[in-house]
Amino acid sequence: MKRIILSALLMLLVMPVFANPVDQLLERIDKGASKKFKTELVKSDKDFFELDSRNGKVIVRGNSWVNIAVGLNWYLKHYAGVHLSWNGMSARLPEKLPQLTSPERRETDLTQRYDFNYCTFSYSMPFWDWEQWEREIDWMALHGVNMPLAIVGMESVWRNMLLKLGYTDKEIGEFISGPAFVAWWAMNNLEGWGGPMPLSWYEAQEKLQRKILSRMKELGMTPVLPGYCGMMPHDASSRLGLDVTDGGKWNGYQRPSNLSATDPRFDEIADLYYKELTRLYGKSKYYSLDPFHESKDDAGIDYAESGRRLMAAMKRENPEAVWVVQGWTENPRPEMLAALRPGDLLILDLFSECRPMWGIPSVWKRENGYGDHDWVFCMLENFGANVGLHGRMDQLIDNFYQTKGNPLARNLKGFGFTMEGSGNNPIMFELMSELPWRNERITKEDWLKDYVKARYGTSDPVLIDVWQLLGSTIYNCPAGNNQQGPHESIFCGRPSLNNFQVKSWSKMRNYYDPASTLEAAVKMVSVADKYRGNNNFEYDLVDIVRQALADQGRRQYLATIADYNSFSKNDFRKNADRFLEMLLLQDRVLGSRKEFRLGNWTEQARSRGESEEEKDLYEWNARVQVTTWGNRECADAGGLRDYANKEWNGLLRDFYYPRWEHYFNALAEQMERNSRPDASGLGEGPNSNKTSTELFAMALPTGPQIDWYAMEEPWTLRKNEYSASPEGDAIEISKEVIDYLIKSK
Repeated sequence: MKRIILSALLMLLVMPVFANPVDQLLERIDKGASKKFKTELVKSDKDFFELDSRNGKVIVRGNSWVNIAVGLNWYLKHYAGVHLSWNGMSARLPEKLPQLTSPERRETDLTQRYDFNYCTFSYSMPFWDWEQWEREIDWMALHGVNMPLAIVGMESVWRNMLLKLGYTDKEIGEFISGPAFVAWWAMNNLEGWGGPMPLSWYEAQEKLQRKILSRMKELGMTPVLPGYCGMMPHDASSRLGLDVTDGGKWNGYQRPSNLSATDPRFDEIADLYYKELTRLYGKSKYYSLDPFHESKDDAGIDYAESGRRLMAAMKRENPEAVWVVQGWTENPRPEMLAALRPGDLLILDLFSECRPMWGIPSVWKRENGYGDHDWVFCMLENFGANVGLHGRMDQLIDNFYQTKGNPLARNLKGFGFTMEGSGNNPIMFELMSELPWRNERITKEDWLKDYVKARYGTSDPVLIDVWQLLGSTIYNCPAGNNQQGPHESIFCGRPSLNNFQVKSWSKMRNYYDPASTLEAAVKMVSVADKYRGNNNFEYDLVDIVRQALADQGRRQYLATIADYNSFSKNDFRKNADRFLEMLLLQDRVLGSRKEFRLGNWTEQARSRGESEEEKDLYEWNARVQVTTWGNRECADAGGLRDYANKEWNGLLRDFYYPRWEHYFNALAEQMERNSRPDASGLGEGPNSNKTSTELFAMALPTGPQIDWYAMEEPWTLRKNEYSASPEGDAIEISKEVIDYLIKSK
């Protein structure tokens, strides 16, 4: 016994002892960093953090661990010039930390701070392991998130539930989707696509989710768990005799059905779901469910009763439960709002920075806001996890401060990040995360100066000029422009004679001069050698140079098509070749950063497989999502192709380049054929009776007809051949890009 006690004491002596989870977070940022800080948890009815200095240490106080983490991040950014972001969650802190001359205290009334869109789990993190999730949870804490959506491992809940209802493993495999598409299955949009999943996937996700939840709770976060929204397999009527509403089709996919709230077995099935959820992951105060997501109003559905029954099921599991619902298109239905008690619902105003629904002027404005229900001001920012600089700085600031004192906003409870894709445009998420802690309205210009100092550790006037320029152009998408995320790159679009928007539902409109991004890139390159080795600078350099090249690529495309339309064969070939050169140059510059490499995505996917068969399945999921998104019907007729397009090294070279090369060759061949006179086109033969207008229309170039899906699908079926490891020097390749663009102007 003495030996055991002695051994235990020795272990305590050699093991690091941390007083709290923020100390552990500090050690992950920089080993030994926790010794430079003192954190103090203080009881308070007010959400706050306070910074101070004492005896050479920085003191960070707060009324919760998350608020203390926010204070820590505030200090690192605004005092130490250390900026932690998705592109770098570790840093070497100064040997001696800058001391505060006087305490700084900040408070907020926005106490419920949300993170994630369902889509984020498929567009950004379907293949993440614990190490990646650990970094993300650290990021969340540093940015104030205290109620993150947590849907990892929900597949197991459904599997267990359906097994108990009599479904076979084969039938379940045909219902639950693969990892790259699980978000849309969870939102009642599709069944089975990307599956069936092996048992090892369910087991691994369960284990991962328990780790995620444990860490979230250590930091004082309250996870939002997936609730039961009435979803059932589409054959639930014939299979189980249930009263269901046919979900129909979603962009070519079979949708699940919706279990009627009046079905005698509704409570039984809902209770079975929550029993399995609680058994695996415990209870929560918050449950997320979005019934009838992106579905048209159906006169056969009693939305009020559905809302009451869904809420009642949740309350049976936890009487204190709050239903978290997305404010998106028709949801939440007015009938549901009227049927539920204030306090039982928390509405995520999903796109507040652009199309707020809570009451201020907007294309989605609800005249009376959300009535007496609580809601959260959210920033969506990114759709489809597309790569590109983008933001609505002025509109975000304006919309946020318009909530202050507005009667329609009286039940505003917090803020949220609801991006479809994470890990991009860190500047916008920094701005959003700081707004709740700035009670006095800020100016964009002043904030950008602070951002530069935090981001790079210096107030370099050139870098300030860069960000002031970007902040007034590409990061200032104006009100009324409802485009969904980044300005789309022409390189990623299916070729055509009128290629402007890449995605089928794109609302992209020109709102900035492409010369502005080139000017910003030139300025970044001009000081690049000074910041060699600065991780944040090199990431931003590549991202800004990428944007400049994409913008100039669009101009090059227009010149090439103009040559075709004017039948300038020699100029067409020259300009087409130059466009292709630019595309490959884009591939090279992006290859210098791991974040912009296709291999980073496909390696994550393959790493989650335990066998070659599983690795191939996950890689196929990864490849399909960023290209065709589905089978031929869903890609073409359904319009989903290229929705999740990416300017990534490897994808540009091997997927987008062949499309453009093939198209330009087809145009060249067509021009060559049209060089030979066709008598019928002059109004002879079968066209002799056509009018001059009809003949003129026939003479106009139409472009070749190409079966794009037939070209694209073979690439999705290939096996891994991409590395996540960066190649080349980011600064030197960026210089090459700028030289290329400047010399050819």
